[in-house]
Amino acid sequence: MLKQEIKSQGLASGSLRRIHHIALNVKDMEASKHFYGNILGLHQLTGEEVPSTLVKLVAAGKVCNFKTPDGIILDLFAEPDLSPPDPDPEKQFTRANHLSFDISPQLFDEAVKTLKELQIPVAIDVVSRLTGKGFYLYDPDGFIIEIRCDPLK
Repeated sequence: MLKQEIKSQGLASGSLRRIHHIALNVKDMEASKHFYGNILGLHQLTGEEVPSTLVKLVAAGKVCNFKTPDGIILDLFAEPDLSPPDPDPEKQFTRANHLSFDISPQLFDEAVKTLKELQIPVAIDVVSRLTGKGFYLYDPDGFIIEIRCDPLK
């Protein structure tokens, strides 16, 4: 009886298996491809790797796909007329707060140093918590990206 009650209120616990993909609208596709591919080092899907449903959009430069090391796909959709409601990136302008990437604790400090040397705009400098450390930066559209690591044990 409990299982039926849960289903009537929504999906049964455990029904969703994982995040399939994340899609972001971007104003400048080339700047975003550089940021996610060259700066963050994500693998850009090309050729046979591109999902068949997106081949034409990728060929037209309207979509670009990246794969994270754990297999989640990040889709970038070109929206050249896209502008946030406010040019100040510190003013939140979407319902999403940030996208977080995990990094080894041994690589965290070097990653922060590299990103600062590349003069990537910083949203929040290094924050240490019981759960680890985080460093927040802006992507080319002002969306917050977190680089985080678990605490050293």
